[in-house]
Amino acid sequence: MESFFSLLQKNVLDRRAWATLEELRIAIVTWIERPTTGAADKPHSAGLPPTELETAMTTSVLQAA
Repeated sequence: MESFFSLLQKNVLDRRAWATLEELRIAIVTWIERPTTGAADKPHSAGLPPTELETAMTTSVLQAA
């Protein structure tokens, strides 16, 4: 359980300042529900530069709102 919260902190909470709790809630739910079954599901395997990956992730979170 400790590693779950550590990953949540690193991958969602510390990424940026959240304007509203609703925005943060959506980001957490999106992060939890993303598929992680294989190497192809891992962000770094998509071959995107970090800035493009972050833009894509932020856009999907905002669209979910």
